[in-house]
Amino acid sequence: MPTFASSNNQKLALVMVGLPARGKSYIARKLARYLRWRGIETRVCNVGMYRRELVGAQVSHDFFDPNNPEGLADRMRVARLALDDMLRWLELGGQIGILDATNSTRERRAWITKACAERGAKVVFIETICNDHAVIDRNVRETKLHSPDYVGVEPDAAVRDFLARIAHYERAYQTVEDDEGMYVKVIDEGKKVIVHEIDGDVLSRVVFFLMNLRTKRRPLWLVRHGESIFNVEDRIGGDSELSPRGHAFARSLAAFMQTRRNDEPISVWTSQLKRTIQTAQNLREQPVSHRALDEIDAGICDGLTYSEVRRRYPDEFAARSKDKLNYRYPRGESYGDVIQRLDPVIIEIERHERPILIIGHQGILRALYAYLMDTPPRECPHLPMPLHTVLELTPNAYGCTERRFPLAC
Repeated sequence: MPTFASSNNQKLALVMVGLPARGKSYIARKLARYLRWRGIETRVCNVGMYRRELVGAQVSHDFFDPNNPEGLADRMRVARLALDDMLRWLELGGQIGILDATNSTRERRAWITKACAERGAKVVFIETICNDHAVIDRNVRETKLHSPDYVGVEPDAAVRDFLARIAHYERAYQTVEDDEGMYVKVIDEGKKVIVHEIDGDVLSRVVFFLMNLRTKRRPLWLVRHGESIFNVEDRIGGDSELSPRGHAFARSLAAFMQTRRNDEPISVWTSQLKRTIQTAQNLREQPVSHRALDEIDAGICDGLTYSEVRRRYPDEFAARSKDKLNYRYPRGESYGDVIQRLDPVIIEIERHERPILIIGHQGILRALYAYLMDTPPRECPHLPMPLHTVLELTPNAYGCTERRFPLAC
């Protein structure tokens, strides 16, 4: 599967830095999802999860006081376990490890850098800085209050405790400096990004992803075009028009979207092929057509039925059945190629602030769904993506909630 790789294939440790409620875990998980989708073995080690398992979830803010020796010792113990797990995973074949914690002092970061260097991993710090109190308050109420740390705790009491926890970290916090090595600083949710000594293909893509990542949550809908003439004939690819049922679905889709938009403007994206453009024809919005959303190129098999492919090209039919992810149609594409060309679409999804309706094709929507739902690439070619069904994906703290709506046509 085509992917990008660092120039020397060195193991990378991406080390999060920042005060609580600055979006570190959100960024870490989004970044890991993106890298895995691009075929890079990536794992997040969240120190908070280790702390909950070893010390307990519901600890008072006093546990995080830098003047509390017992709390300091326990926090160091769980940090060692998380770091050791990440490095062991890299040694066993992982490519990028993400250490998700505050890592808020030079001393802690120097210890991490030394431990990583001793085991052959290069460290890059990703620091999140936010001084917008409205954003901090939103992060506290939307994510932290729903974490295991505050199960059963009255919301106002939980907010007070968490703000006291932040204050403890603020007293000891030290920002990353140039002499600590490579870093990326994401300031005020991407309004400003500072980069120091970053090089290589992978890290360049990481920086570009971080520059375009927004935290505003809005729904996204994925839907295949309505039934086409080629669907009725069971033919691959092509640029056929909608069947009568396909046109009926286009009307049903427009009515359905009226019930889901909440009077908000939405963006509608289609491919440049007739069947997606016709499916959008009854919507209120003018669709924007993207060539990157065109269906997988079937090469010499375009326009054939699967029975014709089996009869004319038996070796190709067998090769595709054996490895659908990496199989490339002669003079066409593989699913891996599709993932590569959809990269700019993913970046645009992440930076877009309106809700988005994407009317696409089976192979394309499988690849997009695999990214959005953090599905392993090997499963991508087999994901169910039925006709005349709307997939509604609503972001939550660290992923998406999915609902499927079959529409009558």
